[in-house]
Amino acid sequence: MIYRHCIAPPRAYTQFSHDIIRHPRLSSDAVRLLTWQLSLPQGTRESLSRTAERANIGACAFTRAKRQLKDEGFVHERRVQGPGGHWVTQQLVSNVPLNPAEATKLLARMPVAPPPQVAPSPRNPTVGERTGRLTDGLPYGDTHRNTDNQPPKPPEDAPDAPAPAEAPEAAHASPAPETPQAQVDGEDHEKGRTEPPTPHLEEARALAASYRDLDPALRTIPRAMHAELTDLTARWLAAGHPPSAIRAHILRNLPAGDTRVHRPGGLLRYLLGEVPPVPRPRTPPPQRNAPPHTPQEHPGLSTRLATLRECEGDHVQATLFRPVGDERLCPQCAGTGSAGSADHPSRQPLGAQPAIFGTPPLRPTPKAMR
Repeated sequence: MIYRHCIAPPRAYTQFSHDIIRHPRLSSDAVRLLTWQLSLPQGTRESLSRTAERANIGACAFTRAKRQLKDEGFVHERRVQGPGGHWVTQQLVSNVPLNPAEATKLLARMPVAPPPQVAPSPRNPTVGERTGRLTDGLPYGDTHRNTDNQPPKPPEDAPDAPAPAEAPEAAHASPAPETPQAQVDGEDHEKGRTEPPTPHLEEARALAASYRDLDPALRTIPRAMHAELTDLTARWLAAGHPPSAIRAHILRNLPAGDTRVHRPGGLLRYLLGEVPPVPRPRTPPPQRNAPPHTPQEHPGLSTRLATLRECEGDHVQATLFRPVGDERLCPQCAGTGSAGSADHPSRQPLGAQPAIFGTPPLRPTPKAMR
């Protein structure tokens, strides 16, 4: 059992019909949107989307609630063109369902007010003076190489700039004549590149022309890049790299597989841009305990046996030893070893132990000793 207690509000209230609050086909969001609109003061022009935003109704819930109100006849809207060509959307909200004809008559009485015009805000001017775009043809300098954005040269008929004030001593001194080598260096500096050495220029030109035959991916090298590739190749030759090393460097860095090279000239420019130092030849490390004679004296022996020498003393079998100097006798025959070391070869010093080769003597078996 439920009990209800209601106190009539003395102010700020709105009378609603039970048909709105208990409507079976209106959701709670639609009822709240309708009652919120009907509770607004007379003359308020608040749109339904603004009301849904204030009532914390989401976008999907607002679309569903608005569609339900339009289907039941509580909301009507239309688009009309007002003065000045502006299009305005009119919305009509009522507390009772209306058909389209009744809603059209009510909307026709409402004046169509154009939206207020907003003047553009003042903008700050751009920094600096207005300048024109320089379009005077090709850039200055060599057009066969990659040129960057260089500043335009002043015209020849332009007045010369005032020379800076000179010191009293410099004013009376005569200018030193410029040497031919300084003039050549200045011209090279103005061009922005260093000329390749002349002795390697012809060889570099022939080598650059053969790059097309190294790989099928390099068949489409532009002919306009031949001069640039010649300069790069001449730098490699001047550094001491042979042509075979340059070709091997290019082939080693080409993309593997079926990868297509779209710009072979740019790839060669990248590969030849930096000149590495010439690798030094590797020298074999010195052998430790090298014998006084070279192993070439015995080409049929291994390195280990070639360092041994046969003792010339009185031995039953051939005795090999590793000499320290130019001795011909083993330490046992030369008498340099002690008696204990002669009886036990394992006690002799390392490097002077005799190496006995041959068939060892037969030892009596336990059966023969019986």
